[in-house]
Amino acid sequence: MRDPDALIARAGVRGDPDRDQHFLVDDRVLDRLPTYLEDLEVDTSHLLEIGGGTGALTDRLLAIADEVTVIERDRTLAAFLEEEFRDEIEAGQLTVIEGDALEADLPDFTASVSNLPYGVSSEITFRLLPEGRPLVLMFQQEFAERMVAESGTSEYGRLSVSTQHYADVELVESIPKEAFSPAPAVQSAVIRAVPRKPDYEVDDEEFFLRFVKALFTQRRKTIRNAIRNTAHISNLEEPEAVVEAADDDILQKRADAMAPAEFAALAQLALEVGEPTT
Repeated sequence: MRDPDALIARAGVRGDPDRDQHFLVDDRVLDRLPTYLEDLEVDTSHLLEIGGGTGALTDRLLAIADEVTVIERDRTLAAFLEEEFRDEIEAGQLTVIEGDALEADLPDFTASVSNLPYGVSSEITFRLLPEGRPLVLMFQQEFAERMVAESGTSEYGRLSVSTQHYADVELVESIPKEAFSPAPAVQSAVIRAVPRKPDYEVDDEEFFLRFVKALFTQRRKTIRNAIRNTAHISNLEEPEAVVEAADDDILQKRADAMAPAEFAALAQLALEVGEPTT
C-alpha cells in the first residue's frame, strides 16, 4: 500500500482546514475502512470514493475492487491522482472525475467508501442514500452519533429519522484527530449503512422527509402544536384537519419521542387530509 505521508509529499500539497481538507494519514485506519464492506460480503466490484485527496484510501480500495471511481473537486488533487495512478487508469481499474460530488453524474457503483468533506457531508450523504448501496462514510463524531441515534435520546432528530429511513446504520469506529493531517478541531467517526426498505409505507417520500424536517424545527413543542406551527415548512394547506384526525396519544408526544414508523403514519395521514402542496 502507498504510504499516505509520501503521497502528500509527492503531491506537494498541505491540508487546508479553511477548504475542509484534512488528509487521513493513519495507515491502520486506512487499512480498516475497506474491511467494513468485506465483513458484509457485499458486491465490491465497483467502489465509489467521494473526495479522493492524495489517494491513500483510493489505493486501499483498488486492492479489493475491480473498478474504483473517485470524484475529487480540487483540480490540483484530481490532476495528481491521474498522474499517481496512471497505470491503474490505463488498465481500466480507476476513473478520476474532477468535479463537485453534489453535481457530477454518479457512476453505477456497487458500494461507497469515503472520507467526506465535512462541510457538505449531509448533502452528499442524502445524495448517496437513495441510491440503495452499502456505504462506509466518515463524518464528524457528533454528526455520526446523530445519524444512528434512537428515539428518546438527546441526539435523536431529523437526521436520525431521515438516515434510518433508507438504511440500517451503525457507528463502527471513532477516529482520533491525530489520524489526520492537519488535525481537525473535532473527533471523527465511521458509519456503515446497509440499505433496506423501511418497515412502513410512504406514498410520497419527498413529503415525508419535509414533514419530518418541519416537526423537528419545533422539537420542544407537542406534535399537535408542531403541526400547526410548521405548515409553512410542510406546505400543509389544512394543518388543523391533520390535528383533528390524528390520535391524541401521538399529538401529545414531542418529535424526539416519535419512532420513524410513527412519523410515517402521521405523514400518511397528513397527505390524506392536510392537502399539502408541492
